[in-house]
Amino acid sequence: MAREVPLERVRNIGIIAHIDAGKTTVSERILYYTGRTHRLGEVHDGQATMDWMEQERERGITITSAATTCFWNDHRINLIDTPGHVDFTVEVERSLRVLDGAVALFCGVGGVEPQSETVWRQADRYEVPIIAFVNKMDRVGADFYNVVDLIESQLGANPVPIVIPMVSDEGLIGVIDLINHVAHYYDEPDKVSEARHDEPIPEQWRTEHDRWFKHLVEKASEVDEVLLEKFCADEEISSAELVRGLRRATLARTVVPVLCGAAFKNKGVKRLLDAIVEFLPSPIDLPAIIGESPEGTEIERIPKDDGRLAALAFKVVADKHMGKMVYIRVYSGTMQRGSYVLNSTEGKTQRVGRLMQMHANHQENREAIYAGDIGVVVGLSDTSTGDTLCDPNNPIVLEAIEFPAPVISVSISPETRSDSEKLSLGLMRLAEEDPTFTVQGGVEQGETVISGMGELHLDIIVDRLKREFGVGATVGRPQVAYRETITGPSKVDHRYAKQSGGKGQFAQVSIEMEPTDPGAGFEFEDCIVGGAIPREYIPAVEKGIIETMAKGIYAGFPVVDIKVRLVDGKFHDVDSSEMAFRICASQAFKQGFQKGNPELLEPVMSVNVTTPEEFAGSITGDLCSRRGRISGIERTARGSNVKAMVPLAEMFGYATTIRNLSSGRASFTMQFEHYEAVPFSIAEAIVEERRKVLSQR
Repeated sequence: MAREVPLERVRNIGIIAHIDAGKTTVSERILYYTGRTHRLGEVHDGQATMDWMEQERERGITITSAATTCFWNDHRINLIDTPGHVDFTVEVERSLRVLDGAVALFCGVGGVEPQSETVWRQADRYEVPIIAFVNKMDRVGADFYNVVDLIESQLGANPVPIVIPMVSDEGLIGVIDLINHVAHYYDEPDKVSEARHDEPIPEQWRTEHDRWFKHLVEKASEVDEVLLEKFCADEEISSAELVRGLRRATLARTVVPVLCGAAFKNKGVKRLLDAIVEFLPSPIDLPAIIGESPEGTEIERIPKDDGRLAALAFKVVADKHMGKMVYIRVYSGTMQRGSYVLNSTEGKTQRVGRLMQMHANHQENREAIYAGDIGVVVGLSDTSTGDTLCDPNNPIVLEAIEFPAPVISVSISPETRSDSEKLSLGLMRLAEEDPTFTVQGGVEQGETVISGMGELHLDIIVDRLKREFGVGATVGRPQVAYRETITGPSKVDHRYAKQSGGKGQFAQVSIEMEPTDPGAGFEFEDCIVGGAIPREYIPAVEKGIIETMAKGIYAGFPVVDIKVRLVDGKFHDVDSSEMAFRICASQAFKQGFQKGNPELLEPVMSVNVTTPEEFAGSITGDLCSRRGRISGIERTARGSNVKAMVPLAEMFGYATTIRNLSSGRASFTMQFEHYEAVPFSIAEAIVEERRKVLSQR
């Protein structure tokens, strides 16, 4: 099966935005106008194609990123619709890691909202070119130019409108296309297709057109010498020249083309499709992907079908019919059905079973996945999110995907004995899918603790356990994912000796410990000289320390942000062993940790509340009573936006509180920001309660 579309006409794009900006609605229009679907699916009636999970259709939100493929103007568009809720930010993170471009949606009324900033930063981190679409321009209070200003001031971008809205008493009647110098009028009351007709720009809009066209040419000229010369010479610039200049600027991430419309009313989406093709990159427009050889040297892979295979597994789905489905992006070469590939991250060779192209949750079998394409592989049982798949004869390891740590936990236990095995299997499968969902303990110990990014995240996990795996489970109250660290240096010299007849156990280690910067994690430094400890025992020392860190010392929470140096030690020719050094290191670490003035750390959340102005005072006071620090209050089109840093421990049940404080008119978003020390008086109570819980297990 040959490639359908040349690589230069392939677009891998994602749709990113704050929750409720209209991502899925835009995706549904794209699918309809490109002929991928033959009816419009709406979010509000639970019929959206891209929101295929039962939980998504019931709640009217996107939970998991959905992939599909469509065609527009002889171009192939591989599209991923991502969630907007902060609890599912992992879906945005791993999607942006493999996409070449993105469409950022903004509400015409809400503008740049809290999660808009988060997804924009994620796109910046992966250097993804962006075009912006200001949606919901049909709503009362929509202000296109205010949103453009906010994109510039709050996101630090360089927005360049390529269309401007024509708004009358009837609402959004059309847009002026600044590149093609024409007015697109939308014909009401058509609700099925984007029926429009084009006319010359009306005289009353001519001044506005001239002003924004000049702005457009100025911005495009900044990165295009040919356009700059023509602009300075006051020569006419053709539409084709302008598109080429804007494309170069967009790929260089120096400008962000901005469009507008109202997706729900079928306005502006076809012009958005044109912009996706015109301005966002194909795989060959971007630099070659960089990876490392097994020896650690830097190597690159150029996107071409006959190149050496290099692909990244960016998502794993546990399907009850298909088994383990691995979503991949092929950067170079071609992956063939039935071929063998090397998982260079794990060092395992695996056989490709089936290859598929996805349309939400529907599969289409493929014989091959070519360079630049996104597809699904079945049969890679040992592959996880972030693993590299490559040619066994030409190994390469691509940069993995980093995910935030979970911040909230609940205990979960089976309702009946028959549910026990199903619970273990279900949790294992779901943890494979979602790197921000972790499982600790085990059902056989009587209690399992699951951790995630928020209350909604864990609610969805428990709901999926019941529906997809048929598990009856009892869930405990939410618990904060505290951490432990030290505040000062310490040094310990510890000996472990045990004699009980026959061969004994002997080890002695000297370690130095000190705190590291917040978020730096664990660092182990081997400073042994002169063979004081044989080289084969040093990994056992590190392993003993890591095992102890995971269990915690001060209050039984994991230890973070600490550096340990192994400086000296002793061994016995007969009685020393890896086990002895592991136990010795564990005991030494516990002693040193207690000497280092331990403290408890708690997750602090960035909270953004959008509220009518009359409720801002009471909401601010409530946040302060929760140990919150107000970082700013801004006036918005919706009233006030209150920003604060609040410990997660104080935010349980906040959704109910804010409804009561604002008569249901305020909304909020919350995401993890960083860890910081718990006040001593509060920490004492937490530690005491935790020790009681641990003693009862």
